[in-house]
Amino acid sequence: MRCSIIVVMPYLFETDEHTQLRETARRFSQKHIAPHAHAWEEANEFPRELYREAAEAGLLGVSYPEDYGGAGGDITHALVASEEMVLAGRSVGTCVGLGSHGIALPPIVRLGSDEQKARFVTPVLRGEKISALAITEPWAGSDVARIRTKAVRDGSHYVVDGSKTFITSGCRADLVTVAVRTGGEGHGGISLLVVERGTEGFSVSKKLAKTGWWASDTAELSFEGCRVPVENLIGEENSGFLAIMLNFATERLFLAGQCVAIAELAYRESVSYARDRHAFGRSIMGHQVIRHKLADMVTKLAAARALVSECAVRHVRGEQVPGLAAMTKNAATDMCSFVVDQAVQIHGGSGYMREVLVERLYRDARLYPIGGGTREIMNEIIAKTEGY
Repeated sequence: MRCSIIVVMPYLFETDEHTQLRETARRFSQKHIAPHAHAWEEANEFPRELYREAAEAGLLGVSYPEDYGGAGGDITHALVASEEMVLAGRSVGTCVGLGSHGIALPPIVRLGSDEQKARFVTPVLRGEKISALAITEPWAGSDVARIRTKAVRDGSHYVVDGSKTFITSGCRADLVTVAVRTGGEGHGGISLLVVERGTEGFSVSKKLAKTGWWASDTAELSFEGCRVPVENLIGEENSGFLAIMLNFATERLFLAGQCVAIAELAYRESVSYARDRHAFGRSIMGHQVIRHKLADMVTKLAAARALVSECAVRHVRGEQVPGLAAMTKNAATDMCSFVVDQAVQIHGGSGYMREVLVERLYRDARLYPIGGGTREIMNEIIAKTEGY
């Protein structure tokens, strides 16, 4: 009997509850995403209605408090739901866009007032509004302490001037959690404001064209004399940097989980292709060089999955994991880059064609060593954590 792990390898932390959630995400994605995946990627967007459908399925609220419309659970549940949506939905861009609230809402949940949570968090988890996070600027990416977008207090408002770039879901977001400078230079002068669509002086200055993640819109945002009510300040003034750093650790773990999902999907596609494709009178799976490529792919995939499990469990325990999250992200992105490259190679000329899934996964994967903090920044965090 042939043994196969083409069926997803479960995370070490998975319980029956996780298994049920995975099945829910699989059914939803097979019905609502997979049939349209290629068309939505080519169109560079997916229907807004998908947010409402995902909310009704209980998927938008995974890991968020039930008091504010969430489904409960923690990051382990979010990792499982996200992975299965990529595997069954077959569109990384769609899943990324659908999940942009995963980085926009946590600072509000962590630091916001009950009124702010009801006003900003609940409508997003119901699929009624779309949220985005805006930190990166043309002159400040991984170096958050250098952001220049200013917010000056003027009575009951802050007047915001500046710009943001590379903002996921920025084109159609109704709520944007924006990092602004309310104080002096450096990390101590940064605050978080929620800027709402329709606010005078706030606009989408450009929709950006990307290498991958086509179905997920990405924008440049402009703030020119934008008047934001003081009640939209999240937490205390000049305390935003810590919230951003706490957000980064979970974001990096989540990105690592996405890398595992992308690699798992590329591996599955490669095994299927290798079994069906014939060359020189036999299936190319019969050639040792192909079998060894697949063996290397699945071995690296299993190792990265184990590290994601370790980091997630420690995070849920309440441990501070910035260094481990950085290691996990680097290991997972390195693995994913290797696996999708090998997947294209196994597919040969077909792997270079846009209608073939592994070609799209190859493009999608290139963002991960950059997004959420570059590979080089991750190494610096690891070095500091290790004390050298």
